[in-house]
Order: sequence, then structure tokens, then C-alpha cells
Amino acid sequence: MKKIEFNDLGAQYRHLKDDIDKGIAEVLSDCHFISGPQTVELEQELCKYTGRKYCISTSNGTDSLLMPLMAKGIGPGDAVFVPPFTFFATAEVASLLGATPVFCDVEEDTFNMDPKCLEKEVERVVKEGKLKPKAVIAVDLFGQPAAFPEIEPICKKYGLTLIEDAAQGFGGRIQDKKACSFGDFSATSFFPAKALGCYGDGGAVFTDDEEQAALLKSIRVHGKGSFKYENVRIGLNARLDTLQAAILLPKLRAFDAETEHRNWAAQRYSSQLKDKFQVPVVRDGYFSSFGYYTLKAESEEQRTKIMAALEAAGIPSIIYYPKPLHLQKVYEPLGYKEGDMPVSEKLCKTVFSLPMHGYITEDVIDYICKTLRNI
Repeated sequence: MKKIEFNDLGAQYRHLKDDIDKGIAEVLSDCHFISGPQTVELEQELCKYTGRKYCISTSNGTDSLLMPLMAKGIGPGDAVFVPPFTFFATAEVASLLGATPVFCDVEEDTFNMDPKCLEKEVERVVKEGKLKPKAVIAVDLFGQPAAFPEIEPICKKYGLTLIEDAAQGFGGRIQDKKACSFGDFSATSFFPAKALGCYGDGGAVFTDDEEQAALLKSIRVHGKGSFKYENVRIGLNARLDTLQAAILLPKLRAFDAETEHRNWAAQRYSSQLKDKFQVPVVRDGYFSSFGYYTLKAESEEQRTKIMAALEAAGIPSIIYYPKPLHLQKVYEPLGYKEGDMPVSEKLCKTVFSLPMHGYITEDVIDYICKTLRNI
């Protein structure tokens, strides 16, 4: 068995090498490294793919989450509701603007924000009167969209801006509606480890609101006004490099085939592991892009033993995520304690992810499953 990669970007590059190399060469030849024609083409193709009216490419996924909050003027005294079982950036963007992240626990089967917990937390904040509820950032974890049919009515009821954090969700869908098309805004990341990743940092933010799209474009370039050296608001330097756009274009064309392969891989994993492990759950009517394949052990101790056995067999595994956001040191001043978000805390102690990518082979999956079944 050759070396097993957790996410074999080399296999993808070998498959798409000619188109990727050609795209890079064109950018180098044209020397239009910032906001080149490939960037415009990518934004247009992303709109077609997601069904959104406007796409604003960005320098990374964090800026894609930060910019909608800036566009809505969210800041000190405002509450932004986020799940604690996710990457730090989801909560960090609220804190960067002086707003307060309010954590809402997740569903144990999908790992996504629990709508019931969301409404409970919104009502608590309203009752306490210390913060103004302003926005919700719901994460599409591991490839499956959050429960937007339940979350959207809650946001409308309380007048909250809804942002879909589709950093991991790109390619997923609910019925025929694709990830990045939910909420007032949606954001994704093109970090190399993502299902649709570039060769550096990159991201995109989407909306159907023309006025908000224009505002986002201004924020993306230092709050630019009608020309480069007119600045009408505080903004960011958040542009996507043309080279990354050129790399993403052939990857986007291959994306559906790779997603189909990841779903095949997930099914093969689950068919062999479902009797021994808690395998991923995809809700009825939902489709996961399976950027990650995540199992649950029975306990933290069991997970430690499993991952040690996998390592001994030459199989990489990763924990997403070992510590929930509400218990991170930086958020100690918010007063959260262990036991406040029991589902997220349990998941952090039991989940582990296996190798998954658009070119993983049958023999690799079978070897991993055989190793797991023999532990």
C-alpha cells in the first residue's frame, strides 16, 4: 500500500494538470495579477453554479464572513449567533468588529446548528436586554448544509441577518437549492483543503441584493468610492489573486465529478463501518458534498486508541474540532463553562475524520475500513 494522503491534492493536480498549467501560464503572460479577467470569469461561473445573482471573490474565507457583517454595520453591543462546533473564524469575525458571539449548540447527528437552541438563545438575549440580536452565522459542516428551512423563519421572526458559512458546504444542497444560496449572504473558502480549493488563500461572498453587492465590492478594496483613490468607508484589502482564480476555474469544471466520487467514497466507507461506528448522517432531502468523512467514537479514550491504531497502519486521521469555541481561552470573559453546550463538547471528544478526496481509490478505502474493523 502506497502512502495514504488525507487529502491528495497531488492526485487532483495530476488529473487537471494541463488546464491548471495553461491557466497559470496565461496569467503570467498577461501580467494582470490582481482583478484580472479570470477573476471576473470565476465570479460569473460561481453565480451560475450556486444560483446567486452576485458573487464577490475575496482573499480568504474569513474575509468572506467578515465583509457581510461590515456591510450591515454590526459592531459593539450587537449579538451574532454562531455554533461552537466549527472553525474559529465563524465567531472571530464578530469579535473583530466588537460584536459579541452568542453560542448555540448543534445537532448531534448532523453537527450543524440546532434551530431550537438558536431560538432559545435569541429569546434569552432579548429578555436580558444587554445585547441587540443582529445576525446568525450558520455553518454547513463537513459538506452538509445547515437546517436553513428551520433557521430562516427564526431569522425573519426576530429581524436577524442570516449568513451561510459554506466554507465546507460548497457543492451541498437542500432539495434543488445549492449551498451558498441560503440567507441574506453566503460565504465560502477556497483554502487548499476545501473540496473546491485553490493553491493559497481565497474565498467568495454571495448575495442576491444589488445594493449590498455594491457595498461588498467597495469594502473589498479599502472602502473604494467611484475611483481607486476615493475612499468612502473603512474597508479591507480582500481581493482574490488572479492566479488563484485561474487555478479555480478548471477545478470548478471538475467539481461535480469529484463530488460524485466523494459521495461514492462516503457510501463505501459507511457500508463497511456502519455496524461498528456512528457513521455520518445526511438528512432526507439534503445532499452533502462530503469534503470530510467524520466518524464518532464511543468515548475520548476509544478515539485515542483508534487514531493510534490508524497511525500505526499508516493511515492519517484528523480531529475536527478538539475544543469547542465557547471554551476557548479567548472567550473566557463571556462566562461560558463546561456543560453549557453539551452536544458540541461531546463531539469534540469523540469525532475523527478519515482520508477523503475526489480521487481516493477503492483499495485505499477498503484498507482503511479493514484496519478499523480489526481494531
